[in-house]
Amino acid sequence: MEDINMTTTERFARGAIAPDNRLFSNFKVMVETAFYGNNVTPVDDLATAYHNAATTPGVIITDMPVAHAADLGLPADAKLLVSNDGKVVGRTAAARRIIGQPGIDSDYYAGILREAIFDGTSRQFDRGDVIVGLSNEFSVHAHLCLNHRSAPNFYSYLLNFQLATADARAHYADSAALPEDDIYLYADPEWSHPDFPNGLALFDPAHNVAAVLGLRYFGELKKATLTLAWATAHRNGFVACHGGMKQYDLGDRKFTMAAYGLSGSGKSTITFAKHGDKYKVTILHDDAFVINQQTGSTTALEPAYFDKTADYHTYDDAVRYFLTCQNVGVTLDEDGKKVIVTQELRNNNGRAVKSRYMTPNRADHLAEPLDAIFWIMKDETLPPILQIDDPALAAVFGLTLATKRSTAENLVGPVDRNQLVIEPFANPFRCYPLAEDYADFKALFHDRGTACYVLNTGYYGTTKVTPAVTLGAIEQVANERGTWHAFGPVPGMQYLPVDGYSVDFADADYAQAFRARIQARLDFVNQQKTAMEGYNQLPADAATVLQAVLDQL
Repeated sequence: MEDINMTTTERFARGAIAPDNRLFSNFKVMVETAFYGNNVTPVDDLATAYHNAATTPGVIITDMPVAHAADLGLPADAKLLVSNDGKVVGRTAAARRIIGQPGIDSDYYAGILREAIFDGTSRQFDRGDVIVGLSNEFSVHAHLCLNHRSAPNFYSYLLNFQLATADARAHYADSAALPEDDIYLYADPEWSHPDFPNGLALFDPAHNVAAVLGLRYFGELKKATLTLAWATAHRNGFVACHGGMKQYDLGDRKFTMAAYGLSGSGKSTITFAKHGDKYKVTILHDDAFVINQQTGSTTALEPAYFDKTADYHTYDDAVRYFLTCQNVGVTLDEDGKKVIVTQELRNNNGRAVKSRYMTPNRADHLAEPLDAIFWIMKDETLPPILQIDDPALAAVFGLTLATKRSTAENLVGPVDRNQLVIEPFANPFRCYPLAEDYADFKALFHDRGTACYVLNTGYYGTTKVTPAVTLGAIEQVANERGTWHAFGPVPGMQYLPVDGYSVDFADADYAQAFRARIQARLDFVNQQKTAMEGYNQLPADAATVLQAVLDQL
């Protein structure tokens, strides 16, 4: 019999379509069924998607040509398109609901979803197919069904991921088989419900389906897809990573590193840094990848980049590689041409989908094992860089990654954006128990010998840690230079001295502040025993290693 699927399952033998097939659930059936309605139009190429986006009311066709348009499958005269949302210009974490987690009534949400899909039948939708995961080691087939009035976001989605062209499908067909469903994502920004004033992002991760309802921001579509792809990877022998990945060619050897941090932490700056062209640097991705637990190799999930425009001037050379922009301004230049206004003049979190051609040194897969992990934090008690030798403590510092909320997030309620928060492994998109990520990262440190470092890109005391300091510290690690000093009385931790950032545990105020930060980490670990009915409870050693640090202070 001819194989009717690729690596994940799209088609089923008729005899396999039954309630006892673990690839089916009521949520999967509801979401997938919506894709086949007569109000849904397939869009199979980027030229059509570009036309649909460009003709959507309110979209601005700038006078800024897209570089490599033909190579991307776009019309040769394609221009950068701008679309703007309303009040909300970031991702709404409060809208997320995960089927299977404590407190989530699946019957209630099934009813909400059925009604939402029925309501959507009065509107026109587009559907398209992409591939998530850009190597034969890991690829997943994904499908989007989106309200046609959101054609600009549909176009951005096809650009952000790998469009399932004939060539891409041929490549995908040779990928490792996964016992999983294809991903199906249904989205309707026009949906509303009195019980969900901030929208609803509903996930059934075990069956690779999601519905994003009442939410306009493009990042919701991207991160919903990655949520399911990361969960699929996690179930199949990969470590799910929300971070940046790069490799230095140092002549006689290579140094492969990953940096994990929330948006705004410096993750993209670190990933894309050219270091004055002192090294040949290969970029995997600045946001989403997976690590093969057996080999340590890494695979990017997306070809494009979805980044803030805050650091780009209108005349920056990198702007040539912008494909679409969201929530930015437009003005006229000296020649009367429409150009974008960046640097957050219009609002926070202006965004652009940028093509892979922005990084000519791009790779989709790195076969060499990962050498080092860098946790990026914003904690004023941490010097610019620390090294952690103990595998459990290394994993715990990722588990208790301390940072601050960014403007990429739409915060609901009285939340202080400047307050220090803990975001485990810099991944707010996890939809499985936290202990499983802890075990995966601990295994990287213990079993594979991956080195662990902590970067503070915020303030150390009252002194800002500059990008130059951060990048200089990374260079010293890559080149195996610098002398590491014991980090006070803390066992298994060292720091690299940097001028202007002295470490002095004899300073009682500093020692007390650092102790308070470790105590906050321990409190977070202990809170997981009861929060969400213990869903994210952690192994005993996570608390033990933190208590051991406190005992030395």
